[in-house]
Amino acid sequence: MKIGLVLSSTPAYSETFFNSKIKGLQKNGFEVVLFVGSSDKYFNLCPVKPQVQFRSFHLILTIFNFIVFCFLKLSTVLKFVSLERKDGVSFTNIVKKIILNQHILQESNLDWLHFGFATQAIGRENLAKAMNAKMAASIRGFDISLYPLKKPKCYSKLWHKLDKLHVISDDLLDKAYQQGFPKQGKFTKVTPAIDVDFYTNTLQLDFKQINFLTVGRIHWKKGHRDTLKALSFLKEEGIKFTYTIVGDGKKEDLERIKYYIHEVGLQKKVFLLGKLSKEEVKQQYLKSNYYIQYSLQEGFCNAVLEAQSMGLLCFVSNAEGLSENILDTTTGWVVPKYSPHLLAKKIIEILQLNEEEKRKISKFAQQRVATSFHIEKQQQEFINFYKN
Repeated sequence: MKIGLVLSSTPAYSETFFNSKIKGLQKNGFEVVLFVGSSDKYFNLCPVKPQVQFRSFHLILTIFNFIVFCFLKLSTVLKFVSLERKDGVSFTNIVKKIILNQHILQESNLDWLHFGFATQAIGRENLAKAMNAKMAASIRGFDISLYPLKKPKCYSKLWHKLDKLHVISDDLLDKAYQQGFPKQGKFTKVTPAIDVDFYTNTLQLDFKQINFLTVGRIHWKKGHRDTLKALSFLKEEGIKFTYTIVGDGKKEDLERIKYYIHEVGLQKKVFLLGKLSKEEVKQQYLKSNYYIQYSLQEGFCNAVLEAQSMGLLCFVSNAEGLSENILDTTTGWVVPKYSPHLLAKKIIEILQLNEEEKRKISKFAQQRVATSFHIEKQQQEFINFYKN
């Protein structure tokens, strides 16, 4: 079986959900080809077909190659034109779409064309059918929680042309229904997964010292301001702690968060480490014992899985997939978002638990991640996704 995966660029080293998916499919006899807007020359997991780049000094050659492509793929191109015309697309825009998607349309014998993010399928809803392939799309946090706020009904055409939808949590599926995904639509939930052999900690954590950690880029949706506000309440109560944030961000976002740290008086307690390697992130897990992911919007969050696997006690918001990632009061604690005072109250409550109670929750979280969120399970679920 041959799978075409559409992404904006080749997966980065840290994007394990795509890299492990590709490896798992290949290991089980699938052929995978990646269609991207831009590619990294060091990516070598599978064949990569980048979008055609137009250069003025190569214009004549580009036009010639396009004509040759249309001739060689005439039946596919004509079928695509027919499908687009039925949808009321102008001939000019159809030509633009053919040019922009030439790298995809020229591929032969695809069984599935899978858009890694639903937003990438907008305007490309007829590609798979024109190629006699099935179409799939994945929805993650941004796709279904944020983008439709800017572009209402952006998926109205996609929903009715999909063969199968991939969701990473039940909450995101509910949001898809709210955005018009038909109740009878075919979908499969495949949650994120982590390398549980790497993110493991055999040492018994000491919960007496209080070292909080968050791993995630500096962005408004990660809820860093509310987290800092909650921790300022802990400072007022005389509780001693440190708080480390791992993750980079845009210059203006970094400036805002640095200013807010100063405003709530946490300059000596908060450490911004920026972007770190996988190995360096693990070292931060080992130095910490409590994890906070008080996001305003979150599809699922691999970092919360990693933190649980490392034995940290986790506090998360109820944003989308987080309440499925954490089992409230069993593997961690889920606190309603936009309520820093409630987060502070919950943290103080848990800090007062005895060591045995803390270790019991820590151990159960580790066991659940090892059983339900390991990469091999995710890989098998993707195999079933395409076969069934």
